[in-house]
This record gives sequence, C-alpha cells and structure tokens, in this order.
Amino acid sequence: MTDTTALRTMMVDTQVRPSDVTKFPIIEALLAIEREAFVPADKSPVAYMDEPIVLAPGRVLSDARGFAKMLDALDLERDELVLDLGCGLGYSAAILARMVDAVVAVEEDSDMARDAEATLGEKGIDNVAVLHAPLVEGAPKAGPYDVIVIEGGVETIPSAIEDQLKEGGRIAAVFVEGALGTCRIGHKSKGRISYKIVFNATLPVLPGFALEKGFSF
Repeated sequence: MTDTTALRTMMVDTQVRPSDVTKFPIIEALLAIEREAFVPADKSPVAYMDEPIVLAPGRVLSDARGFAKMLDALDLERDELVLDLGCGLGYSAAILARMVDAVVAVEEDSDMARDAEATLGEKGIDNVAVLHAPLVEGAPKAGPYDVIVIEGGVETIPSAIEDQLKEGGRIAAVFVEGALGTCRIGHKSKGRISYKIVFNATLPVLPGFALEKGFSF
C-alpha cells in the first residue's frame, strides 16, 4: 500500500486542527490510522477528502473534521469501554481503539462486519470486538458502556441503546431533522440522558433510528 503519511498529516492540519481539535490522543490516532484501508477499494483515492465517503447504500464514513469534533466533545479517557454502533468497515473502531482500553463495534451489514474484523486484524488492532448484529440492539452482554458512539444519523435513539450506557456515561450521535442536523452529546445522570448540541452536522439516518411516520389521509 502506498505510504499516505503526508495525506494524513494534511488532513489533520487542514481539516481537524482548524476546527480547534488539538487533544493529543485524537491527533495521534488520526495520524496513525490509515484511513484508506477502511474504505471501499474504489474510494481509496479520495479517503482523505473533507467529505463523507459512501460505504454502502445509505451508509457513509463521516468526514474527519466531524468525527474529530465529536471525539473532542466526548472527552474520552484511556480506561473506558466504548460501544461503536454502525462501525462500517472499521475506521471509527480503529481510531477509538487507540484512545481507550476496549471497543465493542457493532455492524449489521454482514459484508462490512466481516471486512472490518479482517482489516482490524491485519492492522494488529486487538482491543476491538466486532459483532454482526442489528444496530438497534447494540451489544448489551458486553455492557454497560462508559461511552456510546453512533456512527450515522438518528431521528430517535431506542431505549434499548440508551439503557446500555453507564450512569455518568456519555453518548454521541448526529440528530437529523429534515435536511438539517446537529451533533449532540448526552450525559446520563440518575437514569436519564440530557443532550446538548455541540455543532451542526448531518449524516444518513441509520436503519432502525428513524422516527415512525404517521399515516396521512
């Protein structure tokens, strides 16, 4: 594979740092992980462009700027356990794995789950468990989690997912309302989650995370 160190450095210097993301663990992870290894082969030439990359119909890899800002707002700690919902081909899990003790990555597309597990293994990333399961179910047996990261848009978050968050834990997702969206961070206190908007963003809504549409007459 071509050495893309310079492209990663440019991505960080032109997309991430100008967004006031400067925490060392985030910068180090973005510089270390080969983004092109976690996208479809035909998307490899555009892996470092400042835009989401299509992984499959209705599924994208978030742009580095937005993902980095989300991680910055989550303020991850090394000893935490993270649930990565909708890990796609594994890039988000690979980044998270350099920042925390362990990651449980859930992907419901069987092909992407298989490829994510294979690529993570090839890269020697051994603190990620990839599960092939419906995203709306999460991975309750491995929880509860200090942090939950949802890798896609949501209109609503099922209670089954929020229940997997530890007391005092944080959850991040991009909430979509029509053509607009916001990244929000939720904090769990006394069994309830309060969300705060941190920046504007939009991503395709993940399967199972759309609001039920009412009937019209």
